[in-house]
Amino acid sequence: MVAKKITRITGIGSALVDILINESDQFLLNLGKAKGGMTLVEDRDIEKILALTNQTPVLVPGGAACNTIVGVGNLGGKARFIGKRGKDTYGKTFEDQVVNCHVEPVVSICDSPTGKVLSVITPDAQRSMFTFLGASTELDPECITADMFKDTAISMIEGYLLFNRNLMMAALKAARDAGSLIALDLASFEVVNTARDMLDDIIKDFVDILIANEDEAKAYTGYDDDQKAIEKMSQQVTYAVLKVGEKGSYVSCNDIITKIRPQSGKAPIDTTGAGDLWAAGFLFGIAHGFSIEKSGQIASACGYEVCQVMGAQLPDNAWSRIKKLI
Repeated sequence: MVAKKITRITGIGSALVDILINESDQFLLNLGKAKGGMTLVEDRDIEKILALTNQTPVLVPGGAACNTIVGVGNLGGKARFIGKRGKDTYGKTFEDQVVNCHVEPVVSICDSPTGKVLSVITPDAQRSMFTFLGASTELDPECITADMFKDTAISMIEGYLLFNRNLMMAALKAARDAGSLIALDLASFEVVNTARDMLDDIIKDFVDILIANEDEAKAYTGYDDDQKAIEKMSQQVTYAVLKVGEKGSYVSCNDIITKIRPQSGKAPIDTTGAGDLWAAGFLFGIAHGFSIEKSGQIASACGYEVCQVMGAQLPDNAWSRIKKLI
C-alpha cells in the first residue's frame, strides 16, 4: 500500500476581519491620514471612521497568513488556520467565512474584541489601513503544540509574529516538531528592522521557504539589486522568493534562480492581499510536487486575480480560471 502524500498547508497568525470601503482622497485628508501604510488604532476609532462614510463596508476574513490559507483552501488544497478571535459578531463572521473557504479552523476564543483592519481604498487602488489587533494578540505561546501542525506539508508562519517573540518561537518549534517544512513571509520592512537581531538565527535554524517583497528583501539583505538580494536570501533556505510587483518574481532553489513572469491584463482595482494570495498559489504548488515554474504560474494568477476585486477574497469564477492552470 502506497502512503498518501501529505499536502496540507497550515498557517498561524492574526485572526482579523478585513473591513473594506471605497473612499476619496479627501476622505483620508479629513481623517489626517497619509495615503498608504498602516496605522494602529483602537476599536472605537474604527467605528468612528465607519460612521463617517456612506459606503457599505465589505467584511471578509483577513490577516496575512489567513489570506494565504484561505487561498489554499479555495484552490482545493487541504488547509488549516491557527489563531484567536473574540466571542463577538465579528469573530463569528471570521470563523464562518474561513470554514466556507474550506479551511479547518483551530481558533481559540477570548473576551477581547476580534481584531479588525479597516482598509480605505482610494480611486488609485491604494489602500490605507487602520488596524485594531484585539483578540489576535492574545494567542498564548504555551498553547501552541505540534498537534496543531499534524499532517502538514508546509507551515506558513506570519512574519508579524516576530512582534511577539515567544509566540514566534513556539510556532517555529511546534511546526518543526510536527515534521513540516516552514515558510516565513517577512511581512514588512518594519518587521525586518524590529527583529533584525534574531532573524538570521531563526531563518538558519528553522526556515525552508523565505518569502519577501522588494522593500523587505532590501531591509533583510541590504541590497536593492534583485539578483544580489535573492542570492543573499537563498543562502540559508531551500526556496527563496522575491516578489517584485509588476515585474513578477524570482525563486531561488539549489543555486538556480527562476524568473516568474507576472500575469498581465487589466489595471488593478485594489492590491489588498496580492502578496498573500501569491504565496497561496506558490505553496500549493510546492506542496503538491509541482515544478517551480508551474507553482510560480499559479501564484502569479492568484496575485493578478485578487488585484481585480475589493479585498483578499476571490469570487468563484476567478478560482475557476486559476484552477485551469492546475
